[in-house]
Amino acid sequence: MENQQQINVNLKQRLYDHLTQIVRERDPYVASGGHFLVREYIRESLSQWGKVDNHEFEVNGKTYQNLILNLDSDQTSNLPPILIGAHYDAVPGTPGADDNATGVAVLLELAAVFTTSPLKYPVRLVAFDLEEYGLLGSTAYAQQLKQNKEKLRLMLSLEMLGYCDNAADSQSYPKILKPFYGDRGNFIALVGNLKAFPDLMRMSRQMKQTGTPCEILPDPSSGKLVPITGFSDHRPFWQQNYRAIMVTDTAMLRNPHYHQASDTIDTLDLDFLTNVCQSLVAALKKIN
Repeated sequence: MENQQQINVNLKQRLYDHLTQIVRERDPYVASGGHFLVREYIRESLSQWGKVDNHEFEVNGKTYQNLILNLDSDQTSNLPPILIGAHYDAVPGTPGADDNATGVAVLLELAAVFTTSPLKYPVRLVAFDLEEYGLLGSTAYAQQLKQNKEKLRLMLSLEMLGYCDNAADSQSYPKILKPFYGDRGNFIALVGNLKAFPDLMRMSRQMKQTGTPCEILPDPSSGKLVPITGFSDHRPFWQQNYRAIMVTDTAMLRNPHYHQASDTIDTLDLDFLTNVCQSLVAALKKIN
């Protein structure tokens, strides 16, 4: 049986291997070739674990795709799923290593883990498109779920998970939040609406126990008071009154390479990313 150190090494290598396939320019308009290659890599990776469905949506007469893998069993099929999403597009001119290849790489690893070690709830893994153009893929999907009156146990948006800086003053905040948090960019933040508060507490506690520093930000206003809390694919689910949490390294509040050509693999902390992935698995296993 593998010891924990070897498990960590193997997971780190798999995450790196995913990143080498995803980190490239992949804006759907100016880098459509890269966008296609990344989408099909995600499809191929997820299809190892089951049937991958397309959720198609139209923007300006053109069709785009969210990719969906449902993992359930006879024991969980009557329960509402935990939806875990990450966007696979990037802004023009950046290879998007942290934003959001890290989120997608973790999403792909969660598919493998929860296939072999199912949660108490069904798991729905979704790779969203067109996040960078206004959360268009997640908005279309959240609206469809609401129209169909589908329930979710929880929605998690994996949004930039691999940048860590232990230096003093490496972490910034909106002015309203600065007095409440530390100045080092070495933690993962969980940002949730009021409905998700019990899950924020439970997940944060478990992630800390498994070695990932973690801070929580409950937002009763669902992004109205501090708009930056809604800058990812969880916001459309907040708007449809679902319980939803963003999991993030805080993006532009920490990472100087955000939306830049310099957002490359060599700027990431792969040990931090590996710990985040392991801690997320542990935290999700505690959701009841």
